[in-house]
Amino acid sequence: MREKTIAILGATGSVGTQAADVARKKGIRVSLLSAFSDTDGAERLAREFMPDAVAMADIGAAERLRIALADTDIKVYGGDCGLTDAIYDIDADVYVNAVLGCAGLLPSVAVLEKGRRLALANKETMVVAGEAVTRKCVESGGEIIPVDSEHCAIFQCMSAGRRSEVRSIILTASGGPFYGYTSEMLGKVTLSDALAHPTWKMGNKITVDSATLMNKGFEVIEAVRLFGVGPENVRVVVHRESIIHSAVEYIDNTVIAEMSVPDMRSCVQYAVDYPDRSAAVTERLDLFSVGTLTFAPPDPEVFPLLGAAFDAVSCGGGVPAVLNAADEVAVDAFLKEKIRFCDISEAVMGTVSRLRGASEINDIDDILSLDSDARRVARELVSDISGRRNA
Repeated sequence: MREKTIAILGATGSVGTQAADVARKKGIRVSLLSAFSDTDGAERLAREFMPDAVAMADIGAAERLRIALADTDIKVYGGDCGLTDAIYDIDADVYVNAVLGCAGLLPSVAVLEKGRRLALANKETMVVAGEAVTRKCVESGGEIIPVDSEHCAIFQCMSAGRRSEVRSIILTASGGPFYGYTSEMLGKVTLSDALAHPTWKMGNKITVDSATLMNKGFEVIEAVRLFGVGPENVRVVVHRESIIHSAVEYIDNTVIAEMSVPDMRSCVQYAVDYPDRSAAVTERLDLFSVGTLTFAPPDPEVFPLLGAAFDAVSCGGGVPAVLNAADEVAVDAFLKEKIRFCDISEAVMGTVSRLRGASEINDIDDILSLDSDARRVARELVSDISGRRNA
C-alpha cells in the first residue's frame, strides 16, 4: 500500500510542531510546509523533511527563506495568496491545517476544493464559515477529520451508532486557570495568571481563550457545524483531569467517551491514519495513576463568553464570525495589557450586539468582509474601554 503524504500548514506553531513530530516518528513524507514569518524554524523543518515547497505568509520571510534554501530544489511561496497557491500546486493525501486564526479559512477551502482530506486544527474554519465550508466539503467530495482533541474524540465516539441515534454531545473542558473563581476574583487577575494553563501548553491567544472559556465556546460552534447537531444538543462539562476528551450520549442512555493522555500528537496521528490505526507515538494511558475523574458544570455568570457562543451559533449566519473577530481583537489588546481580563467579554459581547444583523450572511466572501467590520467595531470598543480604565 502506498504511503500517505501530508502537508503541514502552520508548521512552526504548537500543533504544527506536534504534527511534524508525528511525521518524524512515523516516517511520513511531508510534501508541503507553511509558516507565517519564522524563517529559521521553517528552514530547519524544510531541511529535515525536504518537502516540495514551503509557503511563508510574510513576503519578507519568504524572500529570506528563498535565499536560505537556494542550495535545494524546494520551491518557496510567499504572501497572502502564497499558501493557497501552494495547496493547489503541491499534492498531499492529508493537509493538516494548524494555521492560527482566520487566516486558516481560505487554506481549508482550497484543500476541500481539491477533494482532499483536511485534518482540521484551525477552529476558525468552522467557527467563522462552518455552514459554507460544510457545503463546500459535500460538493467537492473532500473530507474533514477534526484534530482538536475534543472533536477528534467526538468523531471517534460517533462510530458507536448512527447520527440519528445521538441525543447529545458532551464537550469536556479543563476549566482553565480560573476554575472556581468569582467575578470579583477575575477582576484582579494578571496577564501571567491567564497564561498559566493547568493542562495544555499552547500559544498565548488560545491560552487566554481557555481562561475566558471562549475557546470552549468556539468548540461548541465547531461541534454544531461538524456534526450537524443543534446547540441545544451540546453540553459542556468541566473535567479538570483532561483524560476524557469528550463523549457522545445516545438515545438509549449509553454514553461513549474517548480517553487518552492529553497529547495533540494522538489526534494528528488519528486524522492521518483514519480509518486505520497504527502504533502510537504517545504514551499509554495509565488509569491507576490517574486515580479519580471529576466533573462539574461551568459557571455561566462568571464566564459569559461561553453563553455568548451558544447564542451566536443559534443566531447562525455571520454572527459566529463576528464573535471570533471581536475576540481576536480583544485578546490581542489584553495580551498587550491595554485592557483587563474582564474587559475581554465586554468588548466581544458589545461587538456582537452592534452587528446582530450578521445572522443573514452566509457567503464566504461576505463573511470575510464582515470580519473586517467586526474588527473595526471591536477596536473602537477596546479603545473606549481602555480610555475609561485610564481616565
